[in-house]
Amino acid sequence: MDRVRIMGILNVTPDSFYDGGKYADAARAAERAFIMRDEGADIIDIGGESSRPGAKPVTAREEIDRVCPVIEKIAAGIGIPISIDTTKAAVARAALGAGASIINDISGLSFDDDMAAVAAGSGASLVLMHIQGTPETMQRDPRYGDLVGEIRGFLAAAAEKAVARGVGREKIIVDPGIGFGKTLEDNYRIIKNLHEFKELGFPVLVGLSRKSLIGKLYRAEEDRLPATIALNAASVLNGADIIRVHDVKEHRLALEALEMLKRIS
Repeated sequence: MDRVRIMGILNVTPDSFYDGGKYADAARAAERAFIMRDEGADIIDIGGESSRPGAKPVTAREEIDRVCPVIEKIAAGIGIPISIDTTKAAVARAALGAGASIINDISGLSFDDDMAAVAAGSGASLVLMHIQGTPETMQRDPRYGDLVGEIRGFLAAAAEKAVARGVGREKIIVDPGIGFGKTLEDNYRIIKNLHEFKELGFPVLVGLSRKSLIGKLYRAEEDRLPATIALNAASVLNGADIIRVHDVKEHRLALEALEMLKRIS
């Protein structure tokens, strides 16, 4: 990629860890999407099922009913790609029909065997993320023998599975899954070793915005934005191609400084 992209998070759920319920109304969610676009988002990522630790799954029908009205409201005028954050092929198919063009699968094709076929048949880009367990169970006792090696192996296998089912290599993006079945130290180790995932040959997405790897550093509940920007900056310097964030304007300003730094020899 010629520059780092910002993926703006739009959760249309009642229970997401940071903004649950804030944009559950389709009109309000659509307004937020356009605000993020104007603040500098390159992609809008819409999710209708919370993936916070301990979250219970919802049905495909409920997820479709949450995300598709929002996608339909913004698709014609937003002017930037829309991503659907889902692990269900039926939801991805409906969202693509409504105007999305990217599938963001936090299970890396491990929850729904039909997901790769949906991506291949539509020509959508496909984000493959690593997760250990499920959102409901992933933080109970995550363990690795070789953290980076195991995540790399999972992502490489998921990418080969996608390609074997017809997804173009140029459509694949990988995400090491910060916060998804990882300890506090694991998350920081992933950020320090992002170059290992770049070696897979795909763009790398990082999603750490306001997560517990930041919250656990503080004795009291403090604003997580400064540390989010700092860690996203570290991620970009270590090779991230896309950062998935709640706070678009602040990250766009930070990226302008980083791009300048990267241009200086």
